[in-house]
Amino acid sequence: MGRRFGQEGMKVVLADVLAEPLDDATRALTDDGIEAIGVVTDVTDYSSVESLARQALDRFGAVHVVCNNAGTGAVSEGYMWEHDLADWRWGIDVNVLGVIHGIKAFVPILLDQGEGHVVNTCSGNGGFAPIARGAMGGPATAVYPMTKAAVLCLTESLYTHLEMTGTGVRAHVLFPGGFLNTGIWESWRHRPQQYAATQERRTEPHTLANVVARFETAGAHVEFTPLETVAAQVVEGLRTDSFWMMGPPAPSDDVVSKKAASIIARGEPDYLVDVLGKHAGQKAETEGGNR
Repeated sequence: MGRRFGQEGMKVVLADVLAEPLDDATRALTDDGIEAIGVVTDVTDYSSVESLARQALDRFGAVHVVCNNAGTGAVSEGYMWEHDLADWRWGIDVNVLGVIHGIKAFVPILLDQGEGHVVNTCSGNGGFAPIARGAMGGPATAVYPMTKAAVLCLTESLYTHLEMTGTGVRAHVLFPGGFLNTGIWESWRHRPQQYAATQERRTEPHTLANVVARFETAGAHVEFTPLETVAAQVVEGLRTDSFWMMGPPAPSDDVVSKKAASIIARGEPDYLVDVLGKHAGQKAETEGGNR
């Protein structure tokens, strides 16, 4: 996204909690002739996000597109009542409070300018409905989809609040779609001490390689969505002022229709699926036994 914004003629401010990859990413952009800076930022700390906003203004004088994109992935294991409370706190603080901090720090700047855009990154896992089961039939984490459901609600609320002010500032929600080859799969490698696990793990933390292997074992070939495709999706959404920044119609759209039908019919949540896109109720047994 940073590279694509630069190619469109924008100046870019990158933020990351990790200094080394931030430096590498910033250098890659400047080597391409893009005017960019990197600011080490911890989105769980509001003062850190405030500092990011000040440094962006000090360097470039204005902010026009704010992407609340920081996220942490699934680190919990077992059923949700077995999840470590530290997993919940880490997921909520990064994925939900991080977005709130971004809104709190940057939206007043955009309102003063009378223009700008806020793009909040969501996921079909939670934004549409939670993925109920993992690739091998066991329960999928509840932490990540819960936070992404919150991001959608936050963005819908932001859209309404901005509309009420009559401003030209706009809100958008980004659904990247598919699998993305990013560091979110192995965010446990950089888990802050303040969110250190309080329970002993029963299984090894997953890596991107073993996630892919589990899918292949379950009979599903993993194809990653090119990050450039997502970046183009964002740029097009900004140009067309689209609230929903989504790719072309996909099988996951069916979950939205089934969920709406379930709500209207006051029925069972028969729209829930596993990570392979199969109906969650099709398997009679899981790692936890029969329902």
